[in-house]
Amino acid sequence: MIEKKKIKNLDYWRWFGFLLAVIGAYVLGNAEVYSQSFGWAICTASCLIWIAMGIKDKDIPRTLMEIMYFIIGIRAVINWFNFNI
Repeated sequence: MIEKKKIKNLDYWRWFGFLLAVIGAYVLGNAEVYSQSFGWAICTASCLIWIAMGIKDKDIPRTLMEIMYFIIGIRAVINWFNFNI
């Protein structure tokens, strides 16, 4: 019974990660310069959730892909704030 409850709680995180990804993509799709850093930050938060889910599921390819997007997202946020790495 407890195991089912844990799995159900994780499902909420998955849906939250998906919702963040959709919102982030929508903000990025507006092509408004002032909102780009915000859109990338939302997408980066979504990636962090999916990294945790990938580790939990022992899905190494998905986890590595999300880590790559997470790093690119952090770089994009920094670049939009005009800090060059």
